[in-house]
Amino acid sequence: MLRVAVVGSGPSGVYTAQALVEQDRVPGIRVDVLDRLPCPYGLVRYGVAPDHEKIKSLQNSLRTVLQHERITFLGNVEVGGDGIPPERLGELYHAVVYCVGAATDRSLAVPGEELPGSHSATEFVSWYSAHPDAVAGGFALRARSVVVIGVGNVAVDVARILARSAEELRPTDVPHPALGALVGSRVREVHMAGRRGPSQARFTTKELRELGGLPGARVVVDGAELALDPAYATGAAPAGSAAPLSAAARRNIEVLRGWAEAGAHATGSDRERAIHLRFFLRPVELLERDGRVAGVRFARTAPDGSGGVRDTGAYEEIDAQLVLRAVGYRGLPLPGLPFDPALGTVPHLAGRVLRDGAPSPGEYVAGWIKRGPTGVIGSNRSCAKETAGSLLDDAPLLMERTSAPDPVAALRACGIRPVEWDGWLSIERAEADLGRSLGRGPVKIPDWAGLLDAAHAERG
Repeated sequence: MLRVAVVGSGPSGVYTAQALVEQDRVPGIRVDVLDRLPCPYGLVRYGVAPDHEKIKSLQNSLRTVLQHERITFLGNVEVGGDGIPPERLGELYHAVVYCVGAATDRSLAVPGEELPGSHSATEFVSWYSAHPDAVAGGFALRARSVVVIGVGNVAVDVARILARSAEELRPTDVPHPALGALVGSRVREVHMAGRRGPSQARFTTKELRELGGLPGARVVVDGAELALDPAYATGAAPAGSAAPLSAAARRNIEVLRGWAEAGAHATGSDRERAIHLRFFLRPVELLERDGRVAGVRFARTAPDGSGGVRDTGAYEEIDAQLVLRAVGYRGLPLPGLPFDPALGTVPHLAGRVLRDGAPSPGEYVAGWIKRGPTGVIGSNRSCAKETAGSLLDDAPLLMERTSAPDPVAALRACGIRPVEWDGWLSIERAEADLGRSLGRGPVKIPDWAGLLDAAHAERG
């Protein structure tokens, strides 16, 4: 029997497990899906915004996979760090597939970035998603003006949550402390800024349009600023671009054009919050007042004729008492595994981990730690199939390696107390009970102690 450990229970890990068991090349293969957290689903649970119910419903299909008779979910199992070393894990299984994602944010590398009131968007997302590692104390949201640096879907999610009322979020699973902070939010202005033009923004049209449908917020776009992008007027890619203007970029430009034209004729708005979409602004410094962030100084940029941007020599400052950076993710090295610091990925060949340029027997990668933080959730399916295919091709050699007859028992012997599927179902029931006690639907438990207490409640 071929025993495989998949480290990570987000989409890439679950799709890898699915690809391994839904084939007939290696009969009886068994897969244990390990996760550092006691809960499955990765970024689908802890990264998708609470008001995106359709995307969050993907949990249902991931759930079906994890309930497969030859797949076992093992939460609360840390690999590396204070947990089980990767080399020991490799002794318990014939093969290990690492699907650990990209665990940190890219920094701005500008003065003032470490000021109180300056955070990564991931910290903010973790807070409103009830991640147990979220920032201690959370976000009081006493700021009246917020700057979100970045023009991708994460930036749009953050801006949208800041602009929603607490009543709009009450029906979701947002944790109660975060909902309480949103009730008392003083935020009135959200500025989302990118260093390049609208044709090069990374948000999807669907996400962009959602900003215009918020009942309590108006979107503000400056047509003159949009016109700095040659594609805004011509509908073609800027000179020097390597690819033609995509259909998605054209749709985004049309949405922005509509908002700019509507704003030019508007006489006022009774909506209490405003979302300002800004382009051609590169952050150069976070400003300080009384020991906290007080704003962002931007350099004005312009197209350079080669598909990039150049500084114009002009500057602009935007007041802000809270700054959130959403400029991309980056993988972190996992102790015991090779790592490419330039790419933030593990070196691989079709998913096989490379050590000194040669495939390392029994070690594989899939997802963002394999290819970098690119693509959408569905991109993980083909990525996982490639890695699973490599592993299955290697199966005859892998079966010659030793493995533990009962890896779960061996993990327990190492002092690990896994949360198995029944424990996860117990957490789900506890979150449903918590929601009922608050007059809401299911509400996420936001802390480690609460999750583990719930997981082990019925076992004692």
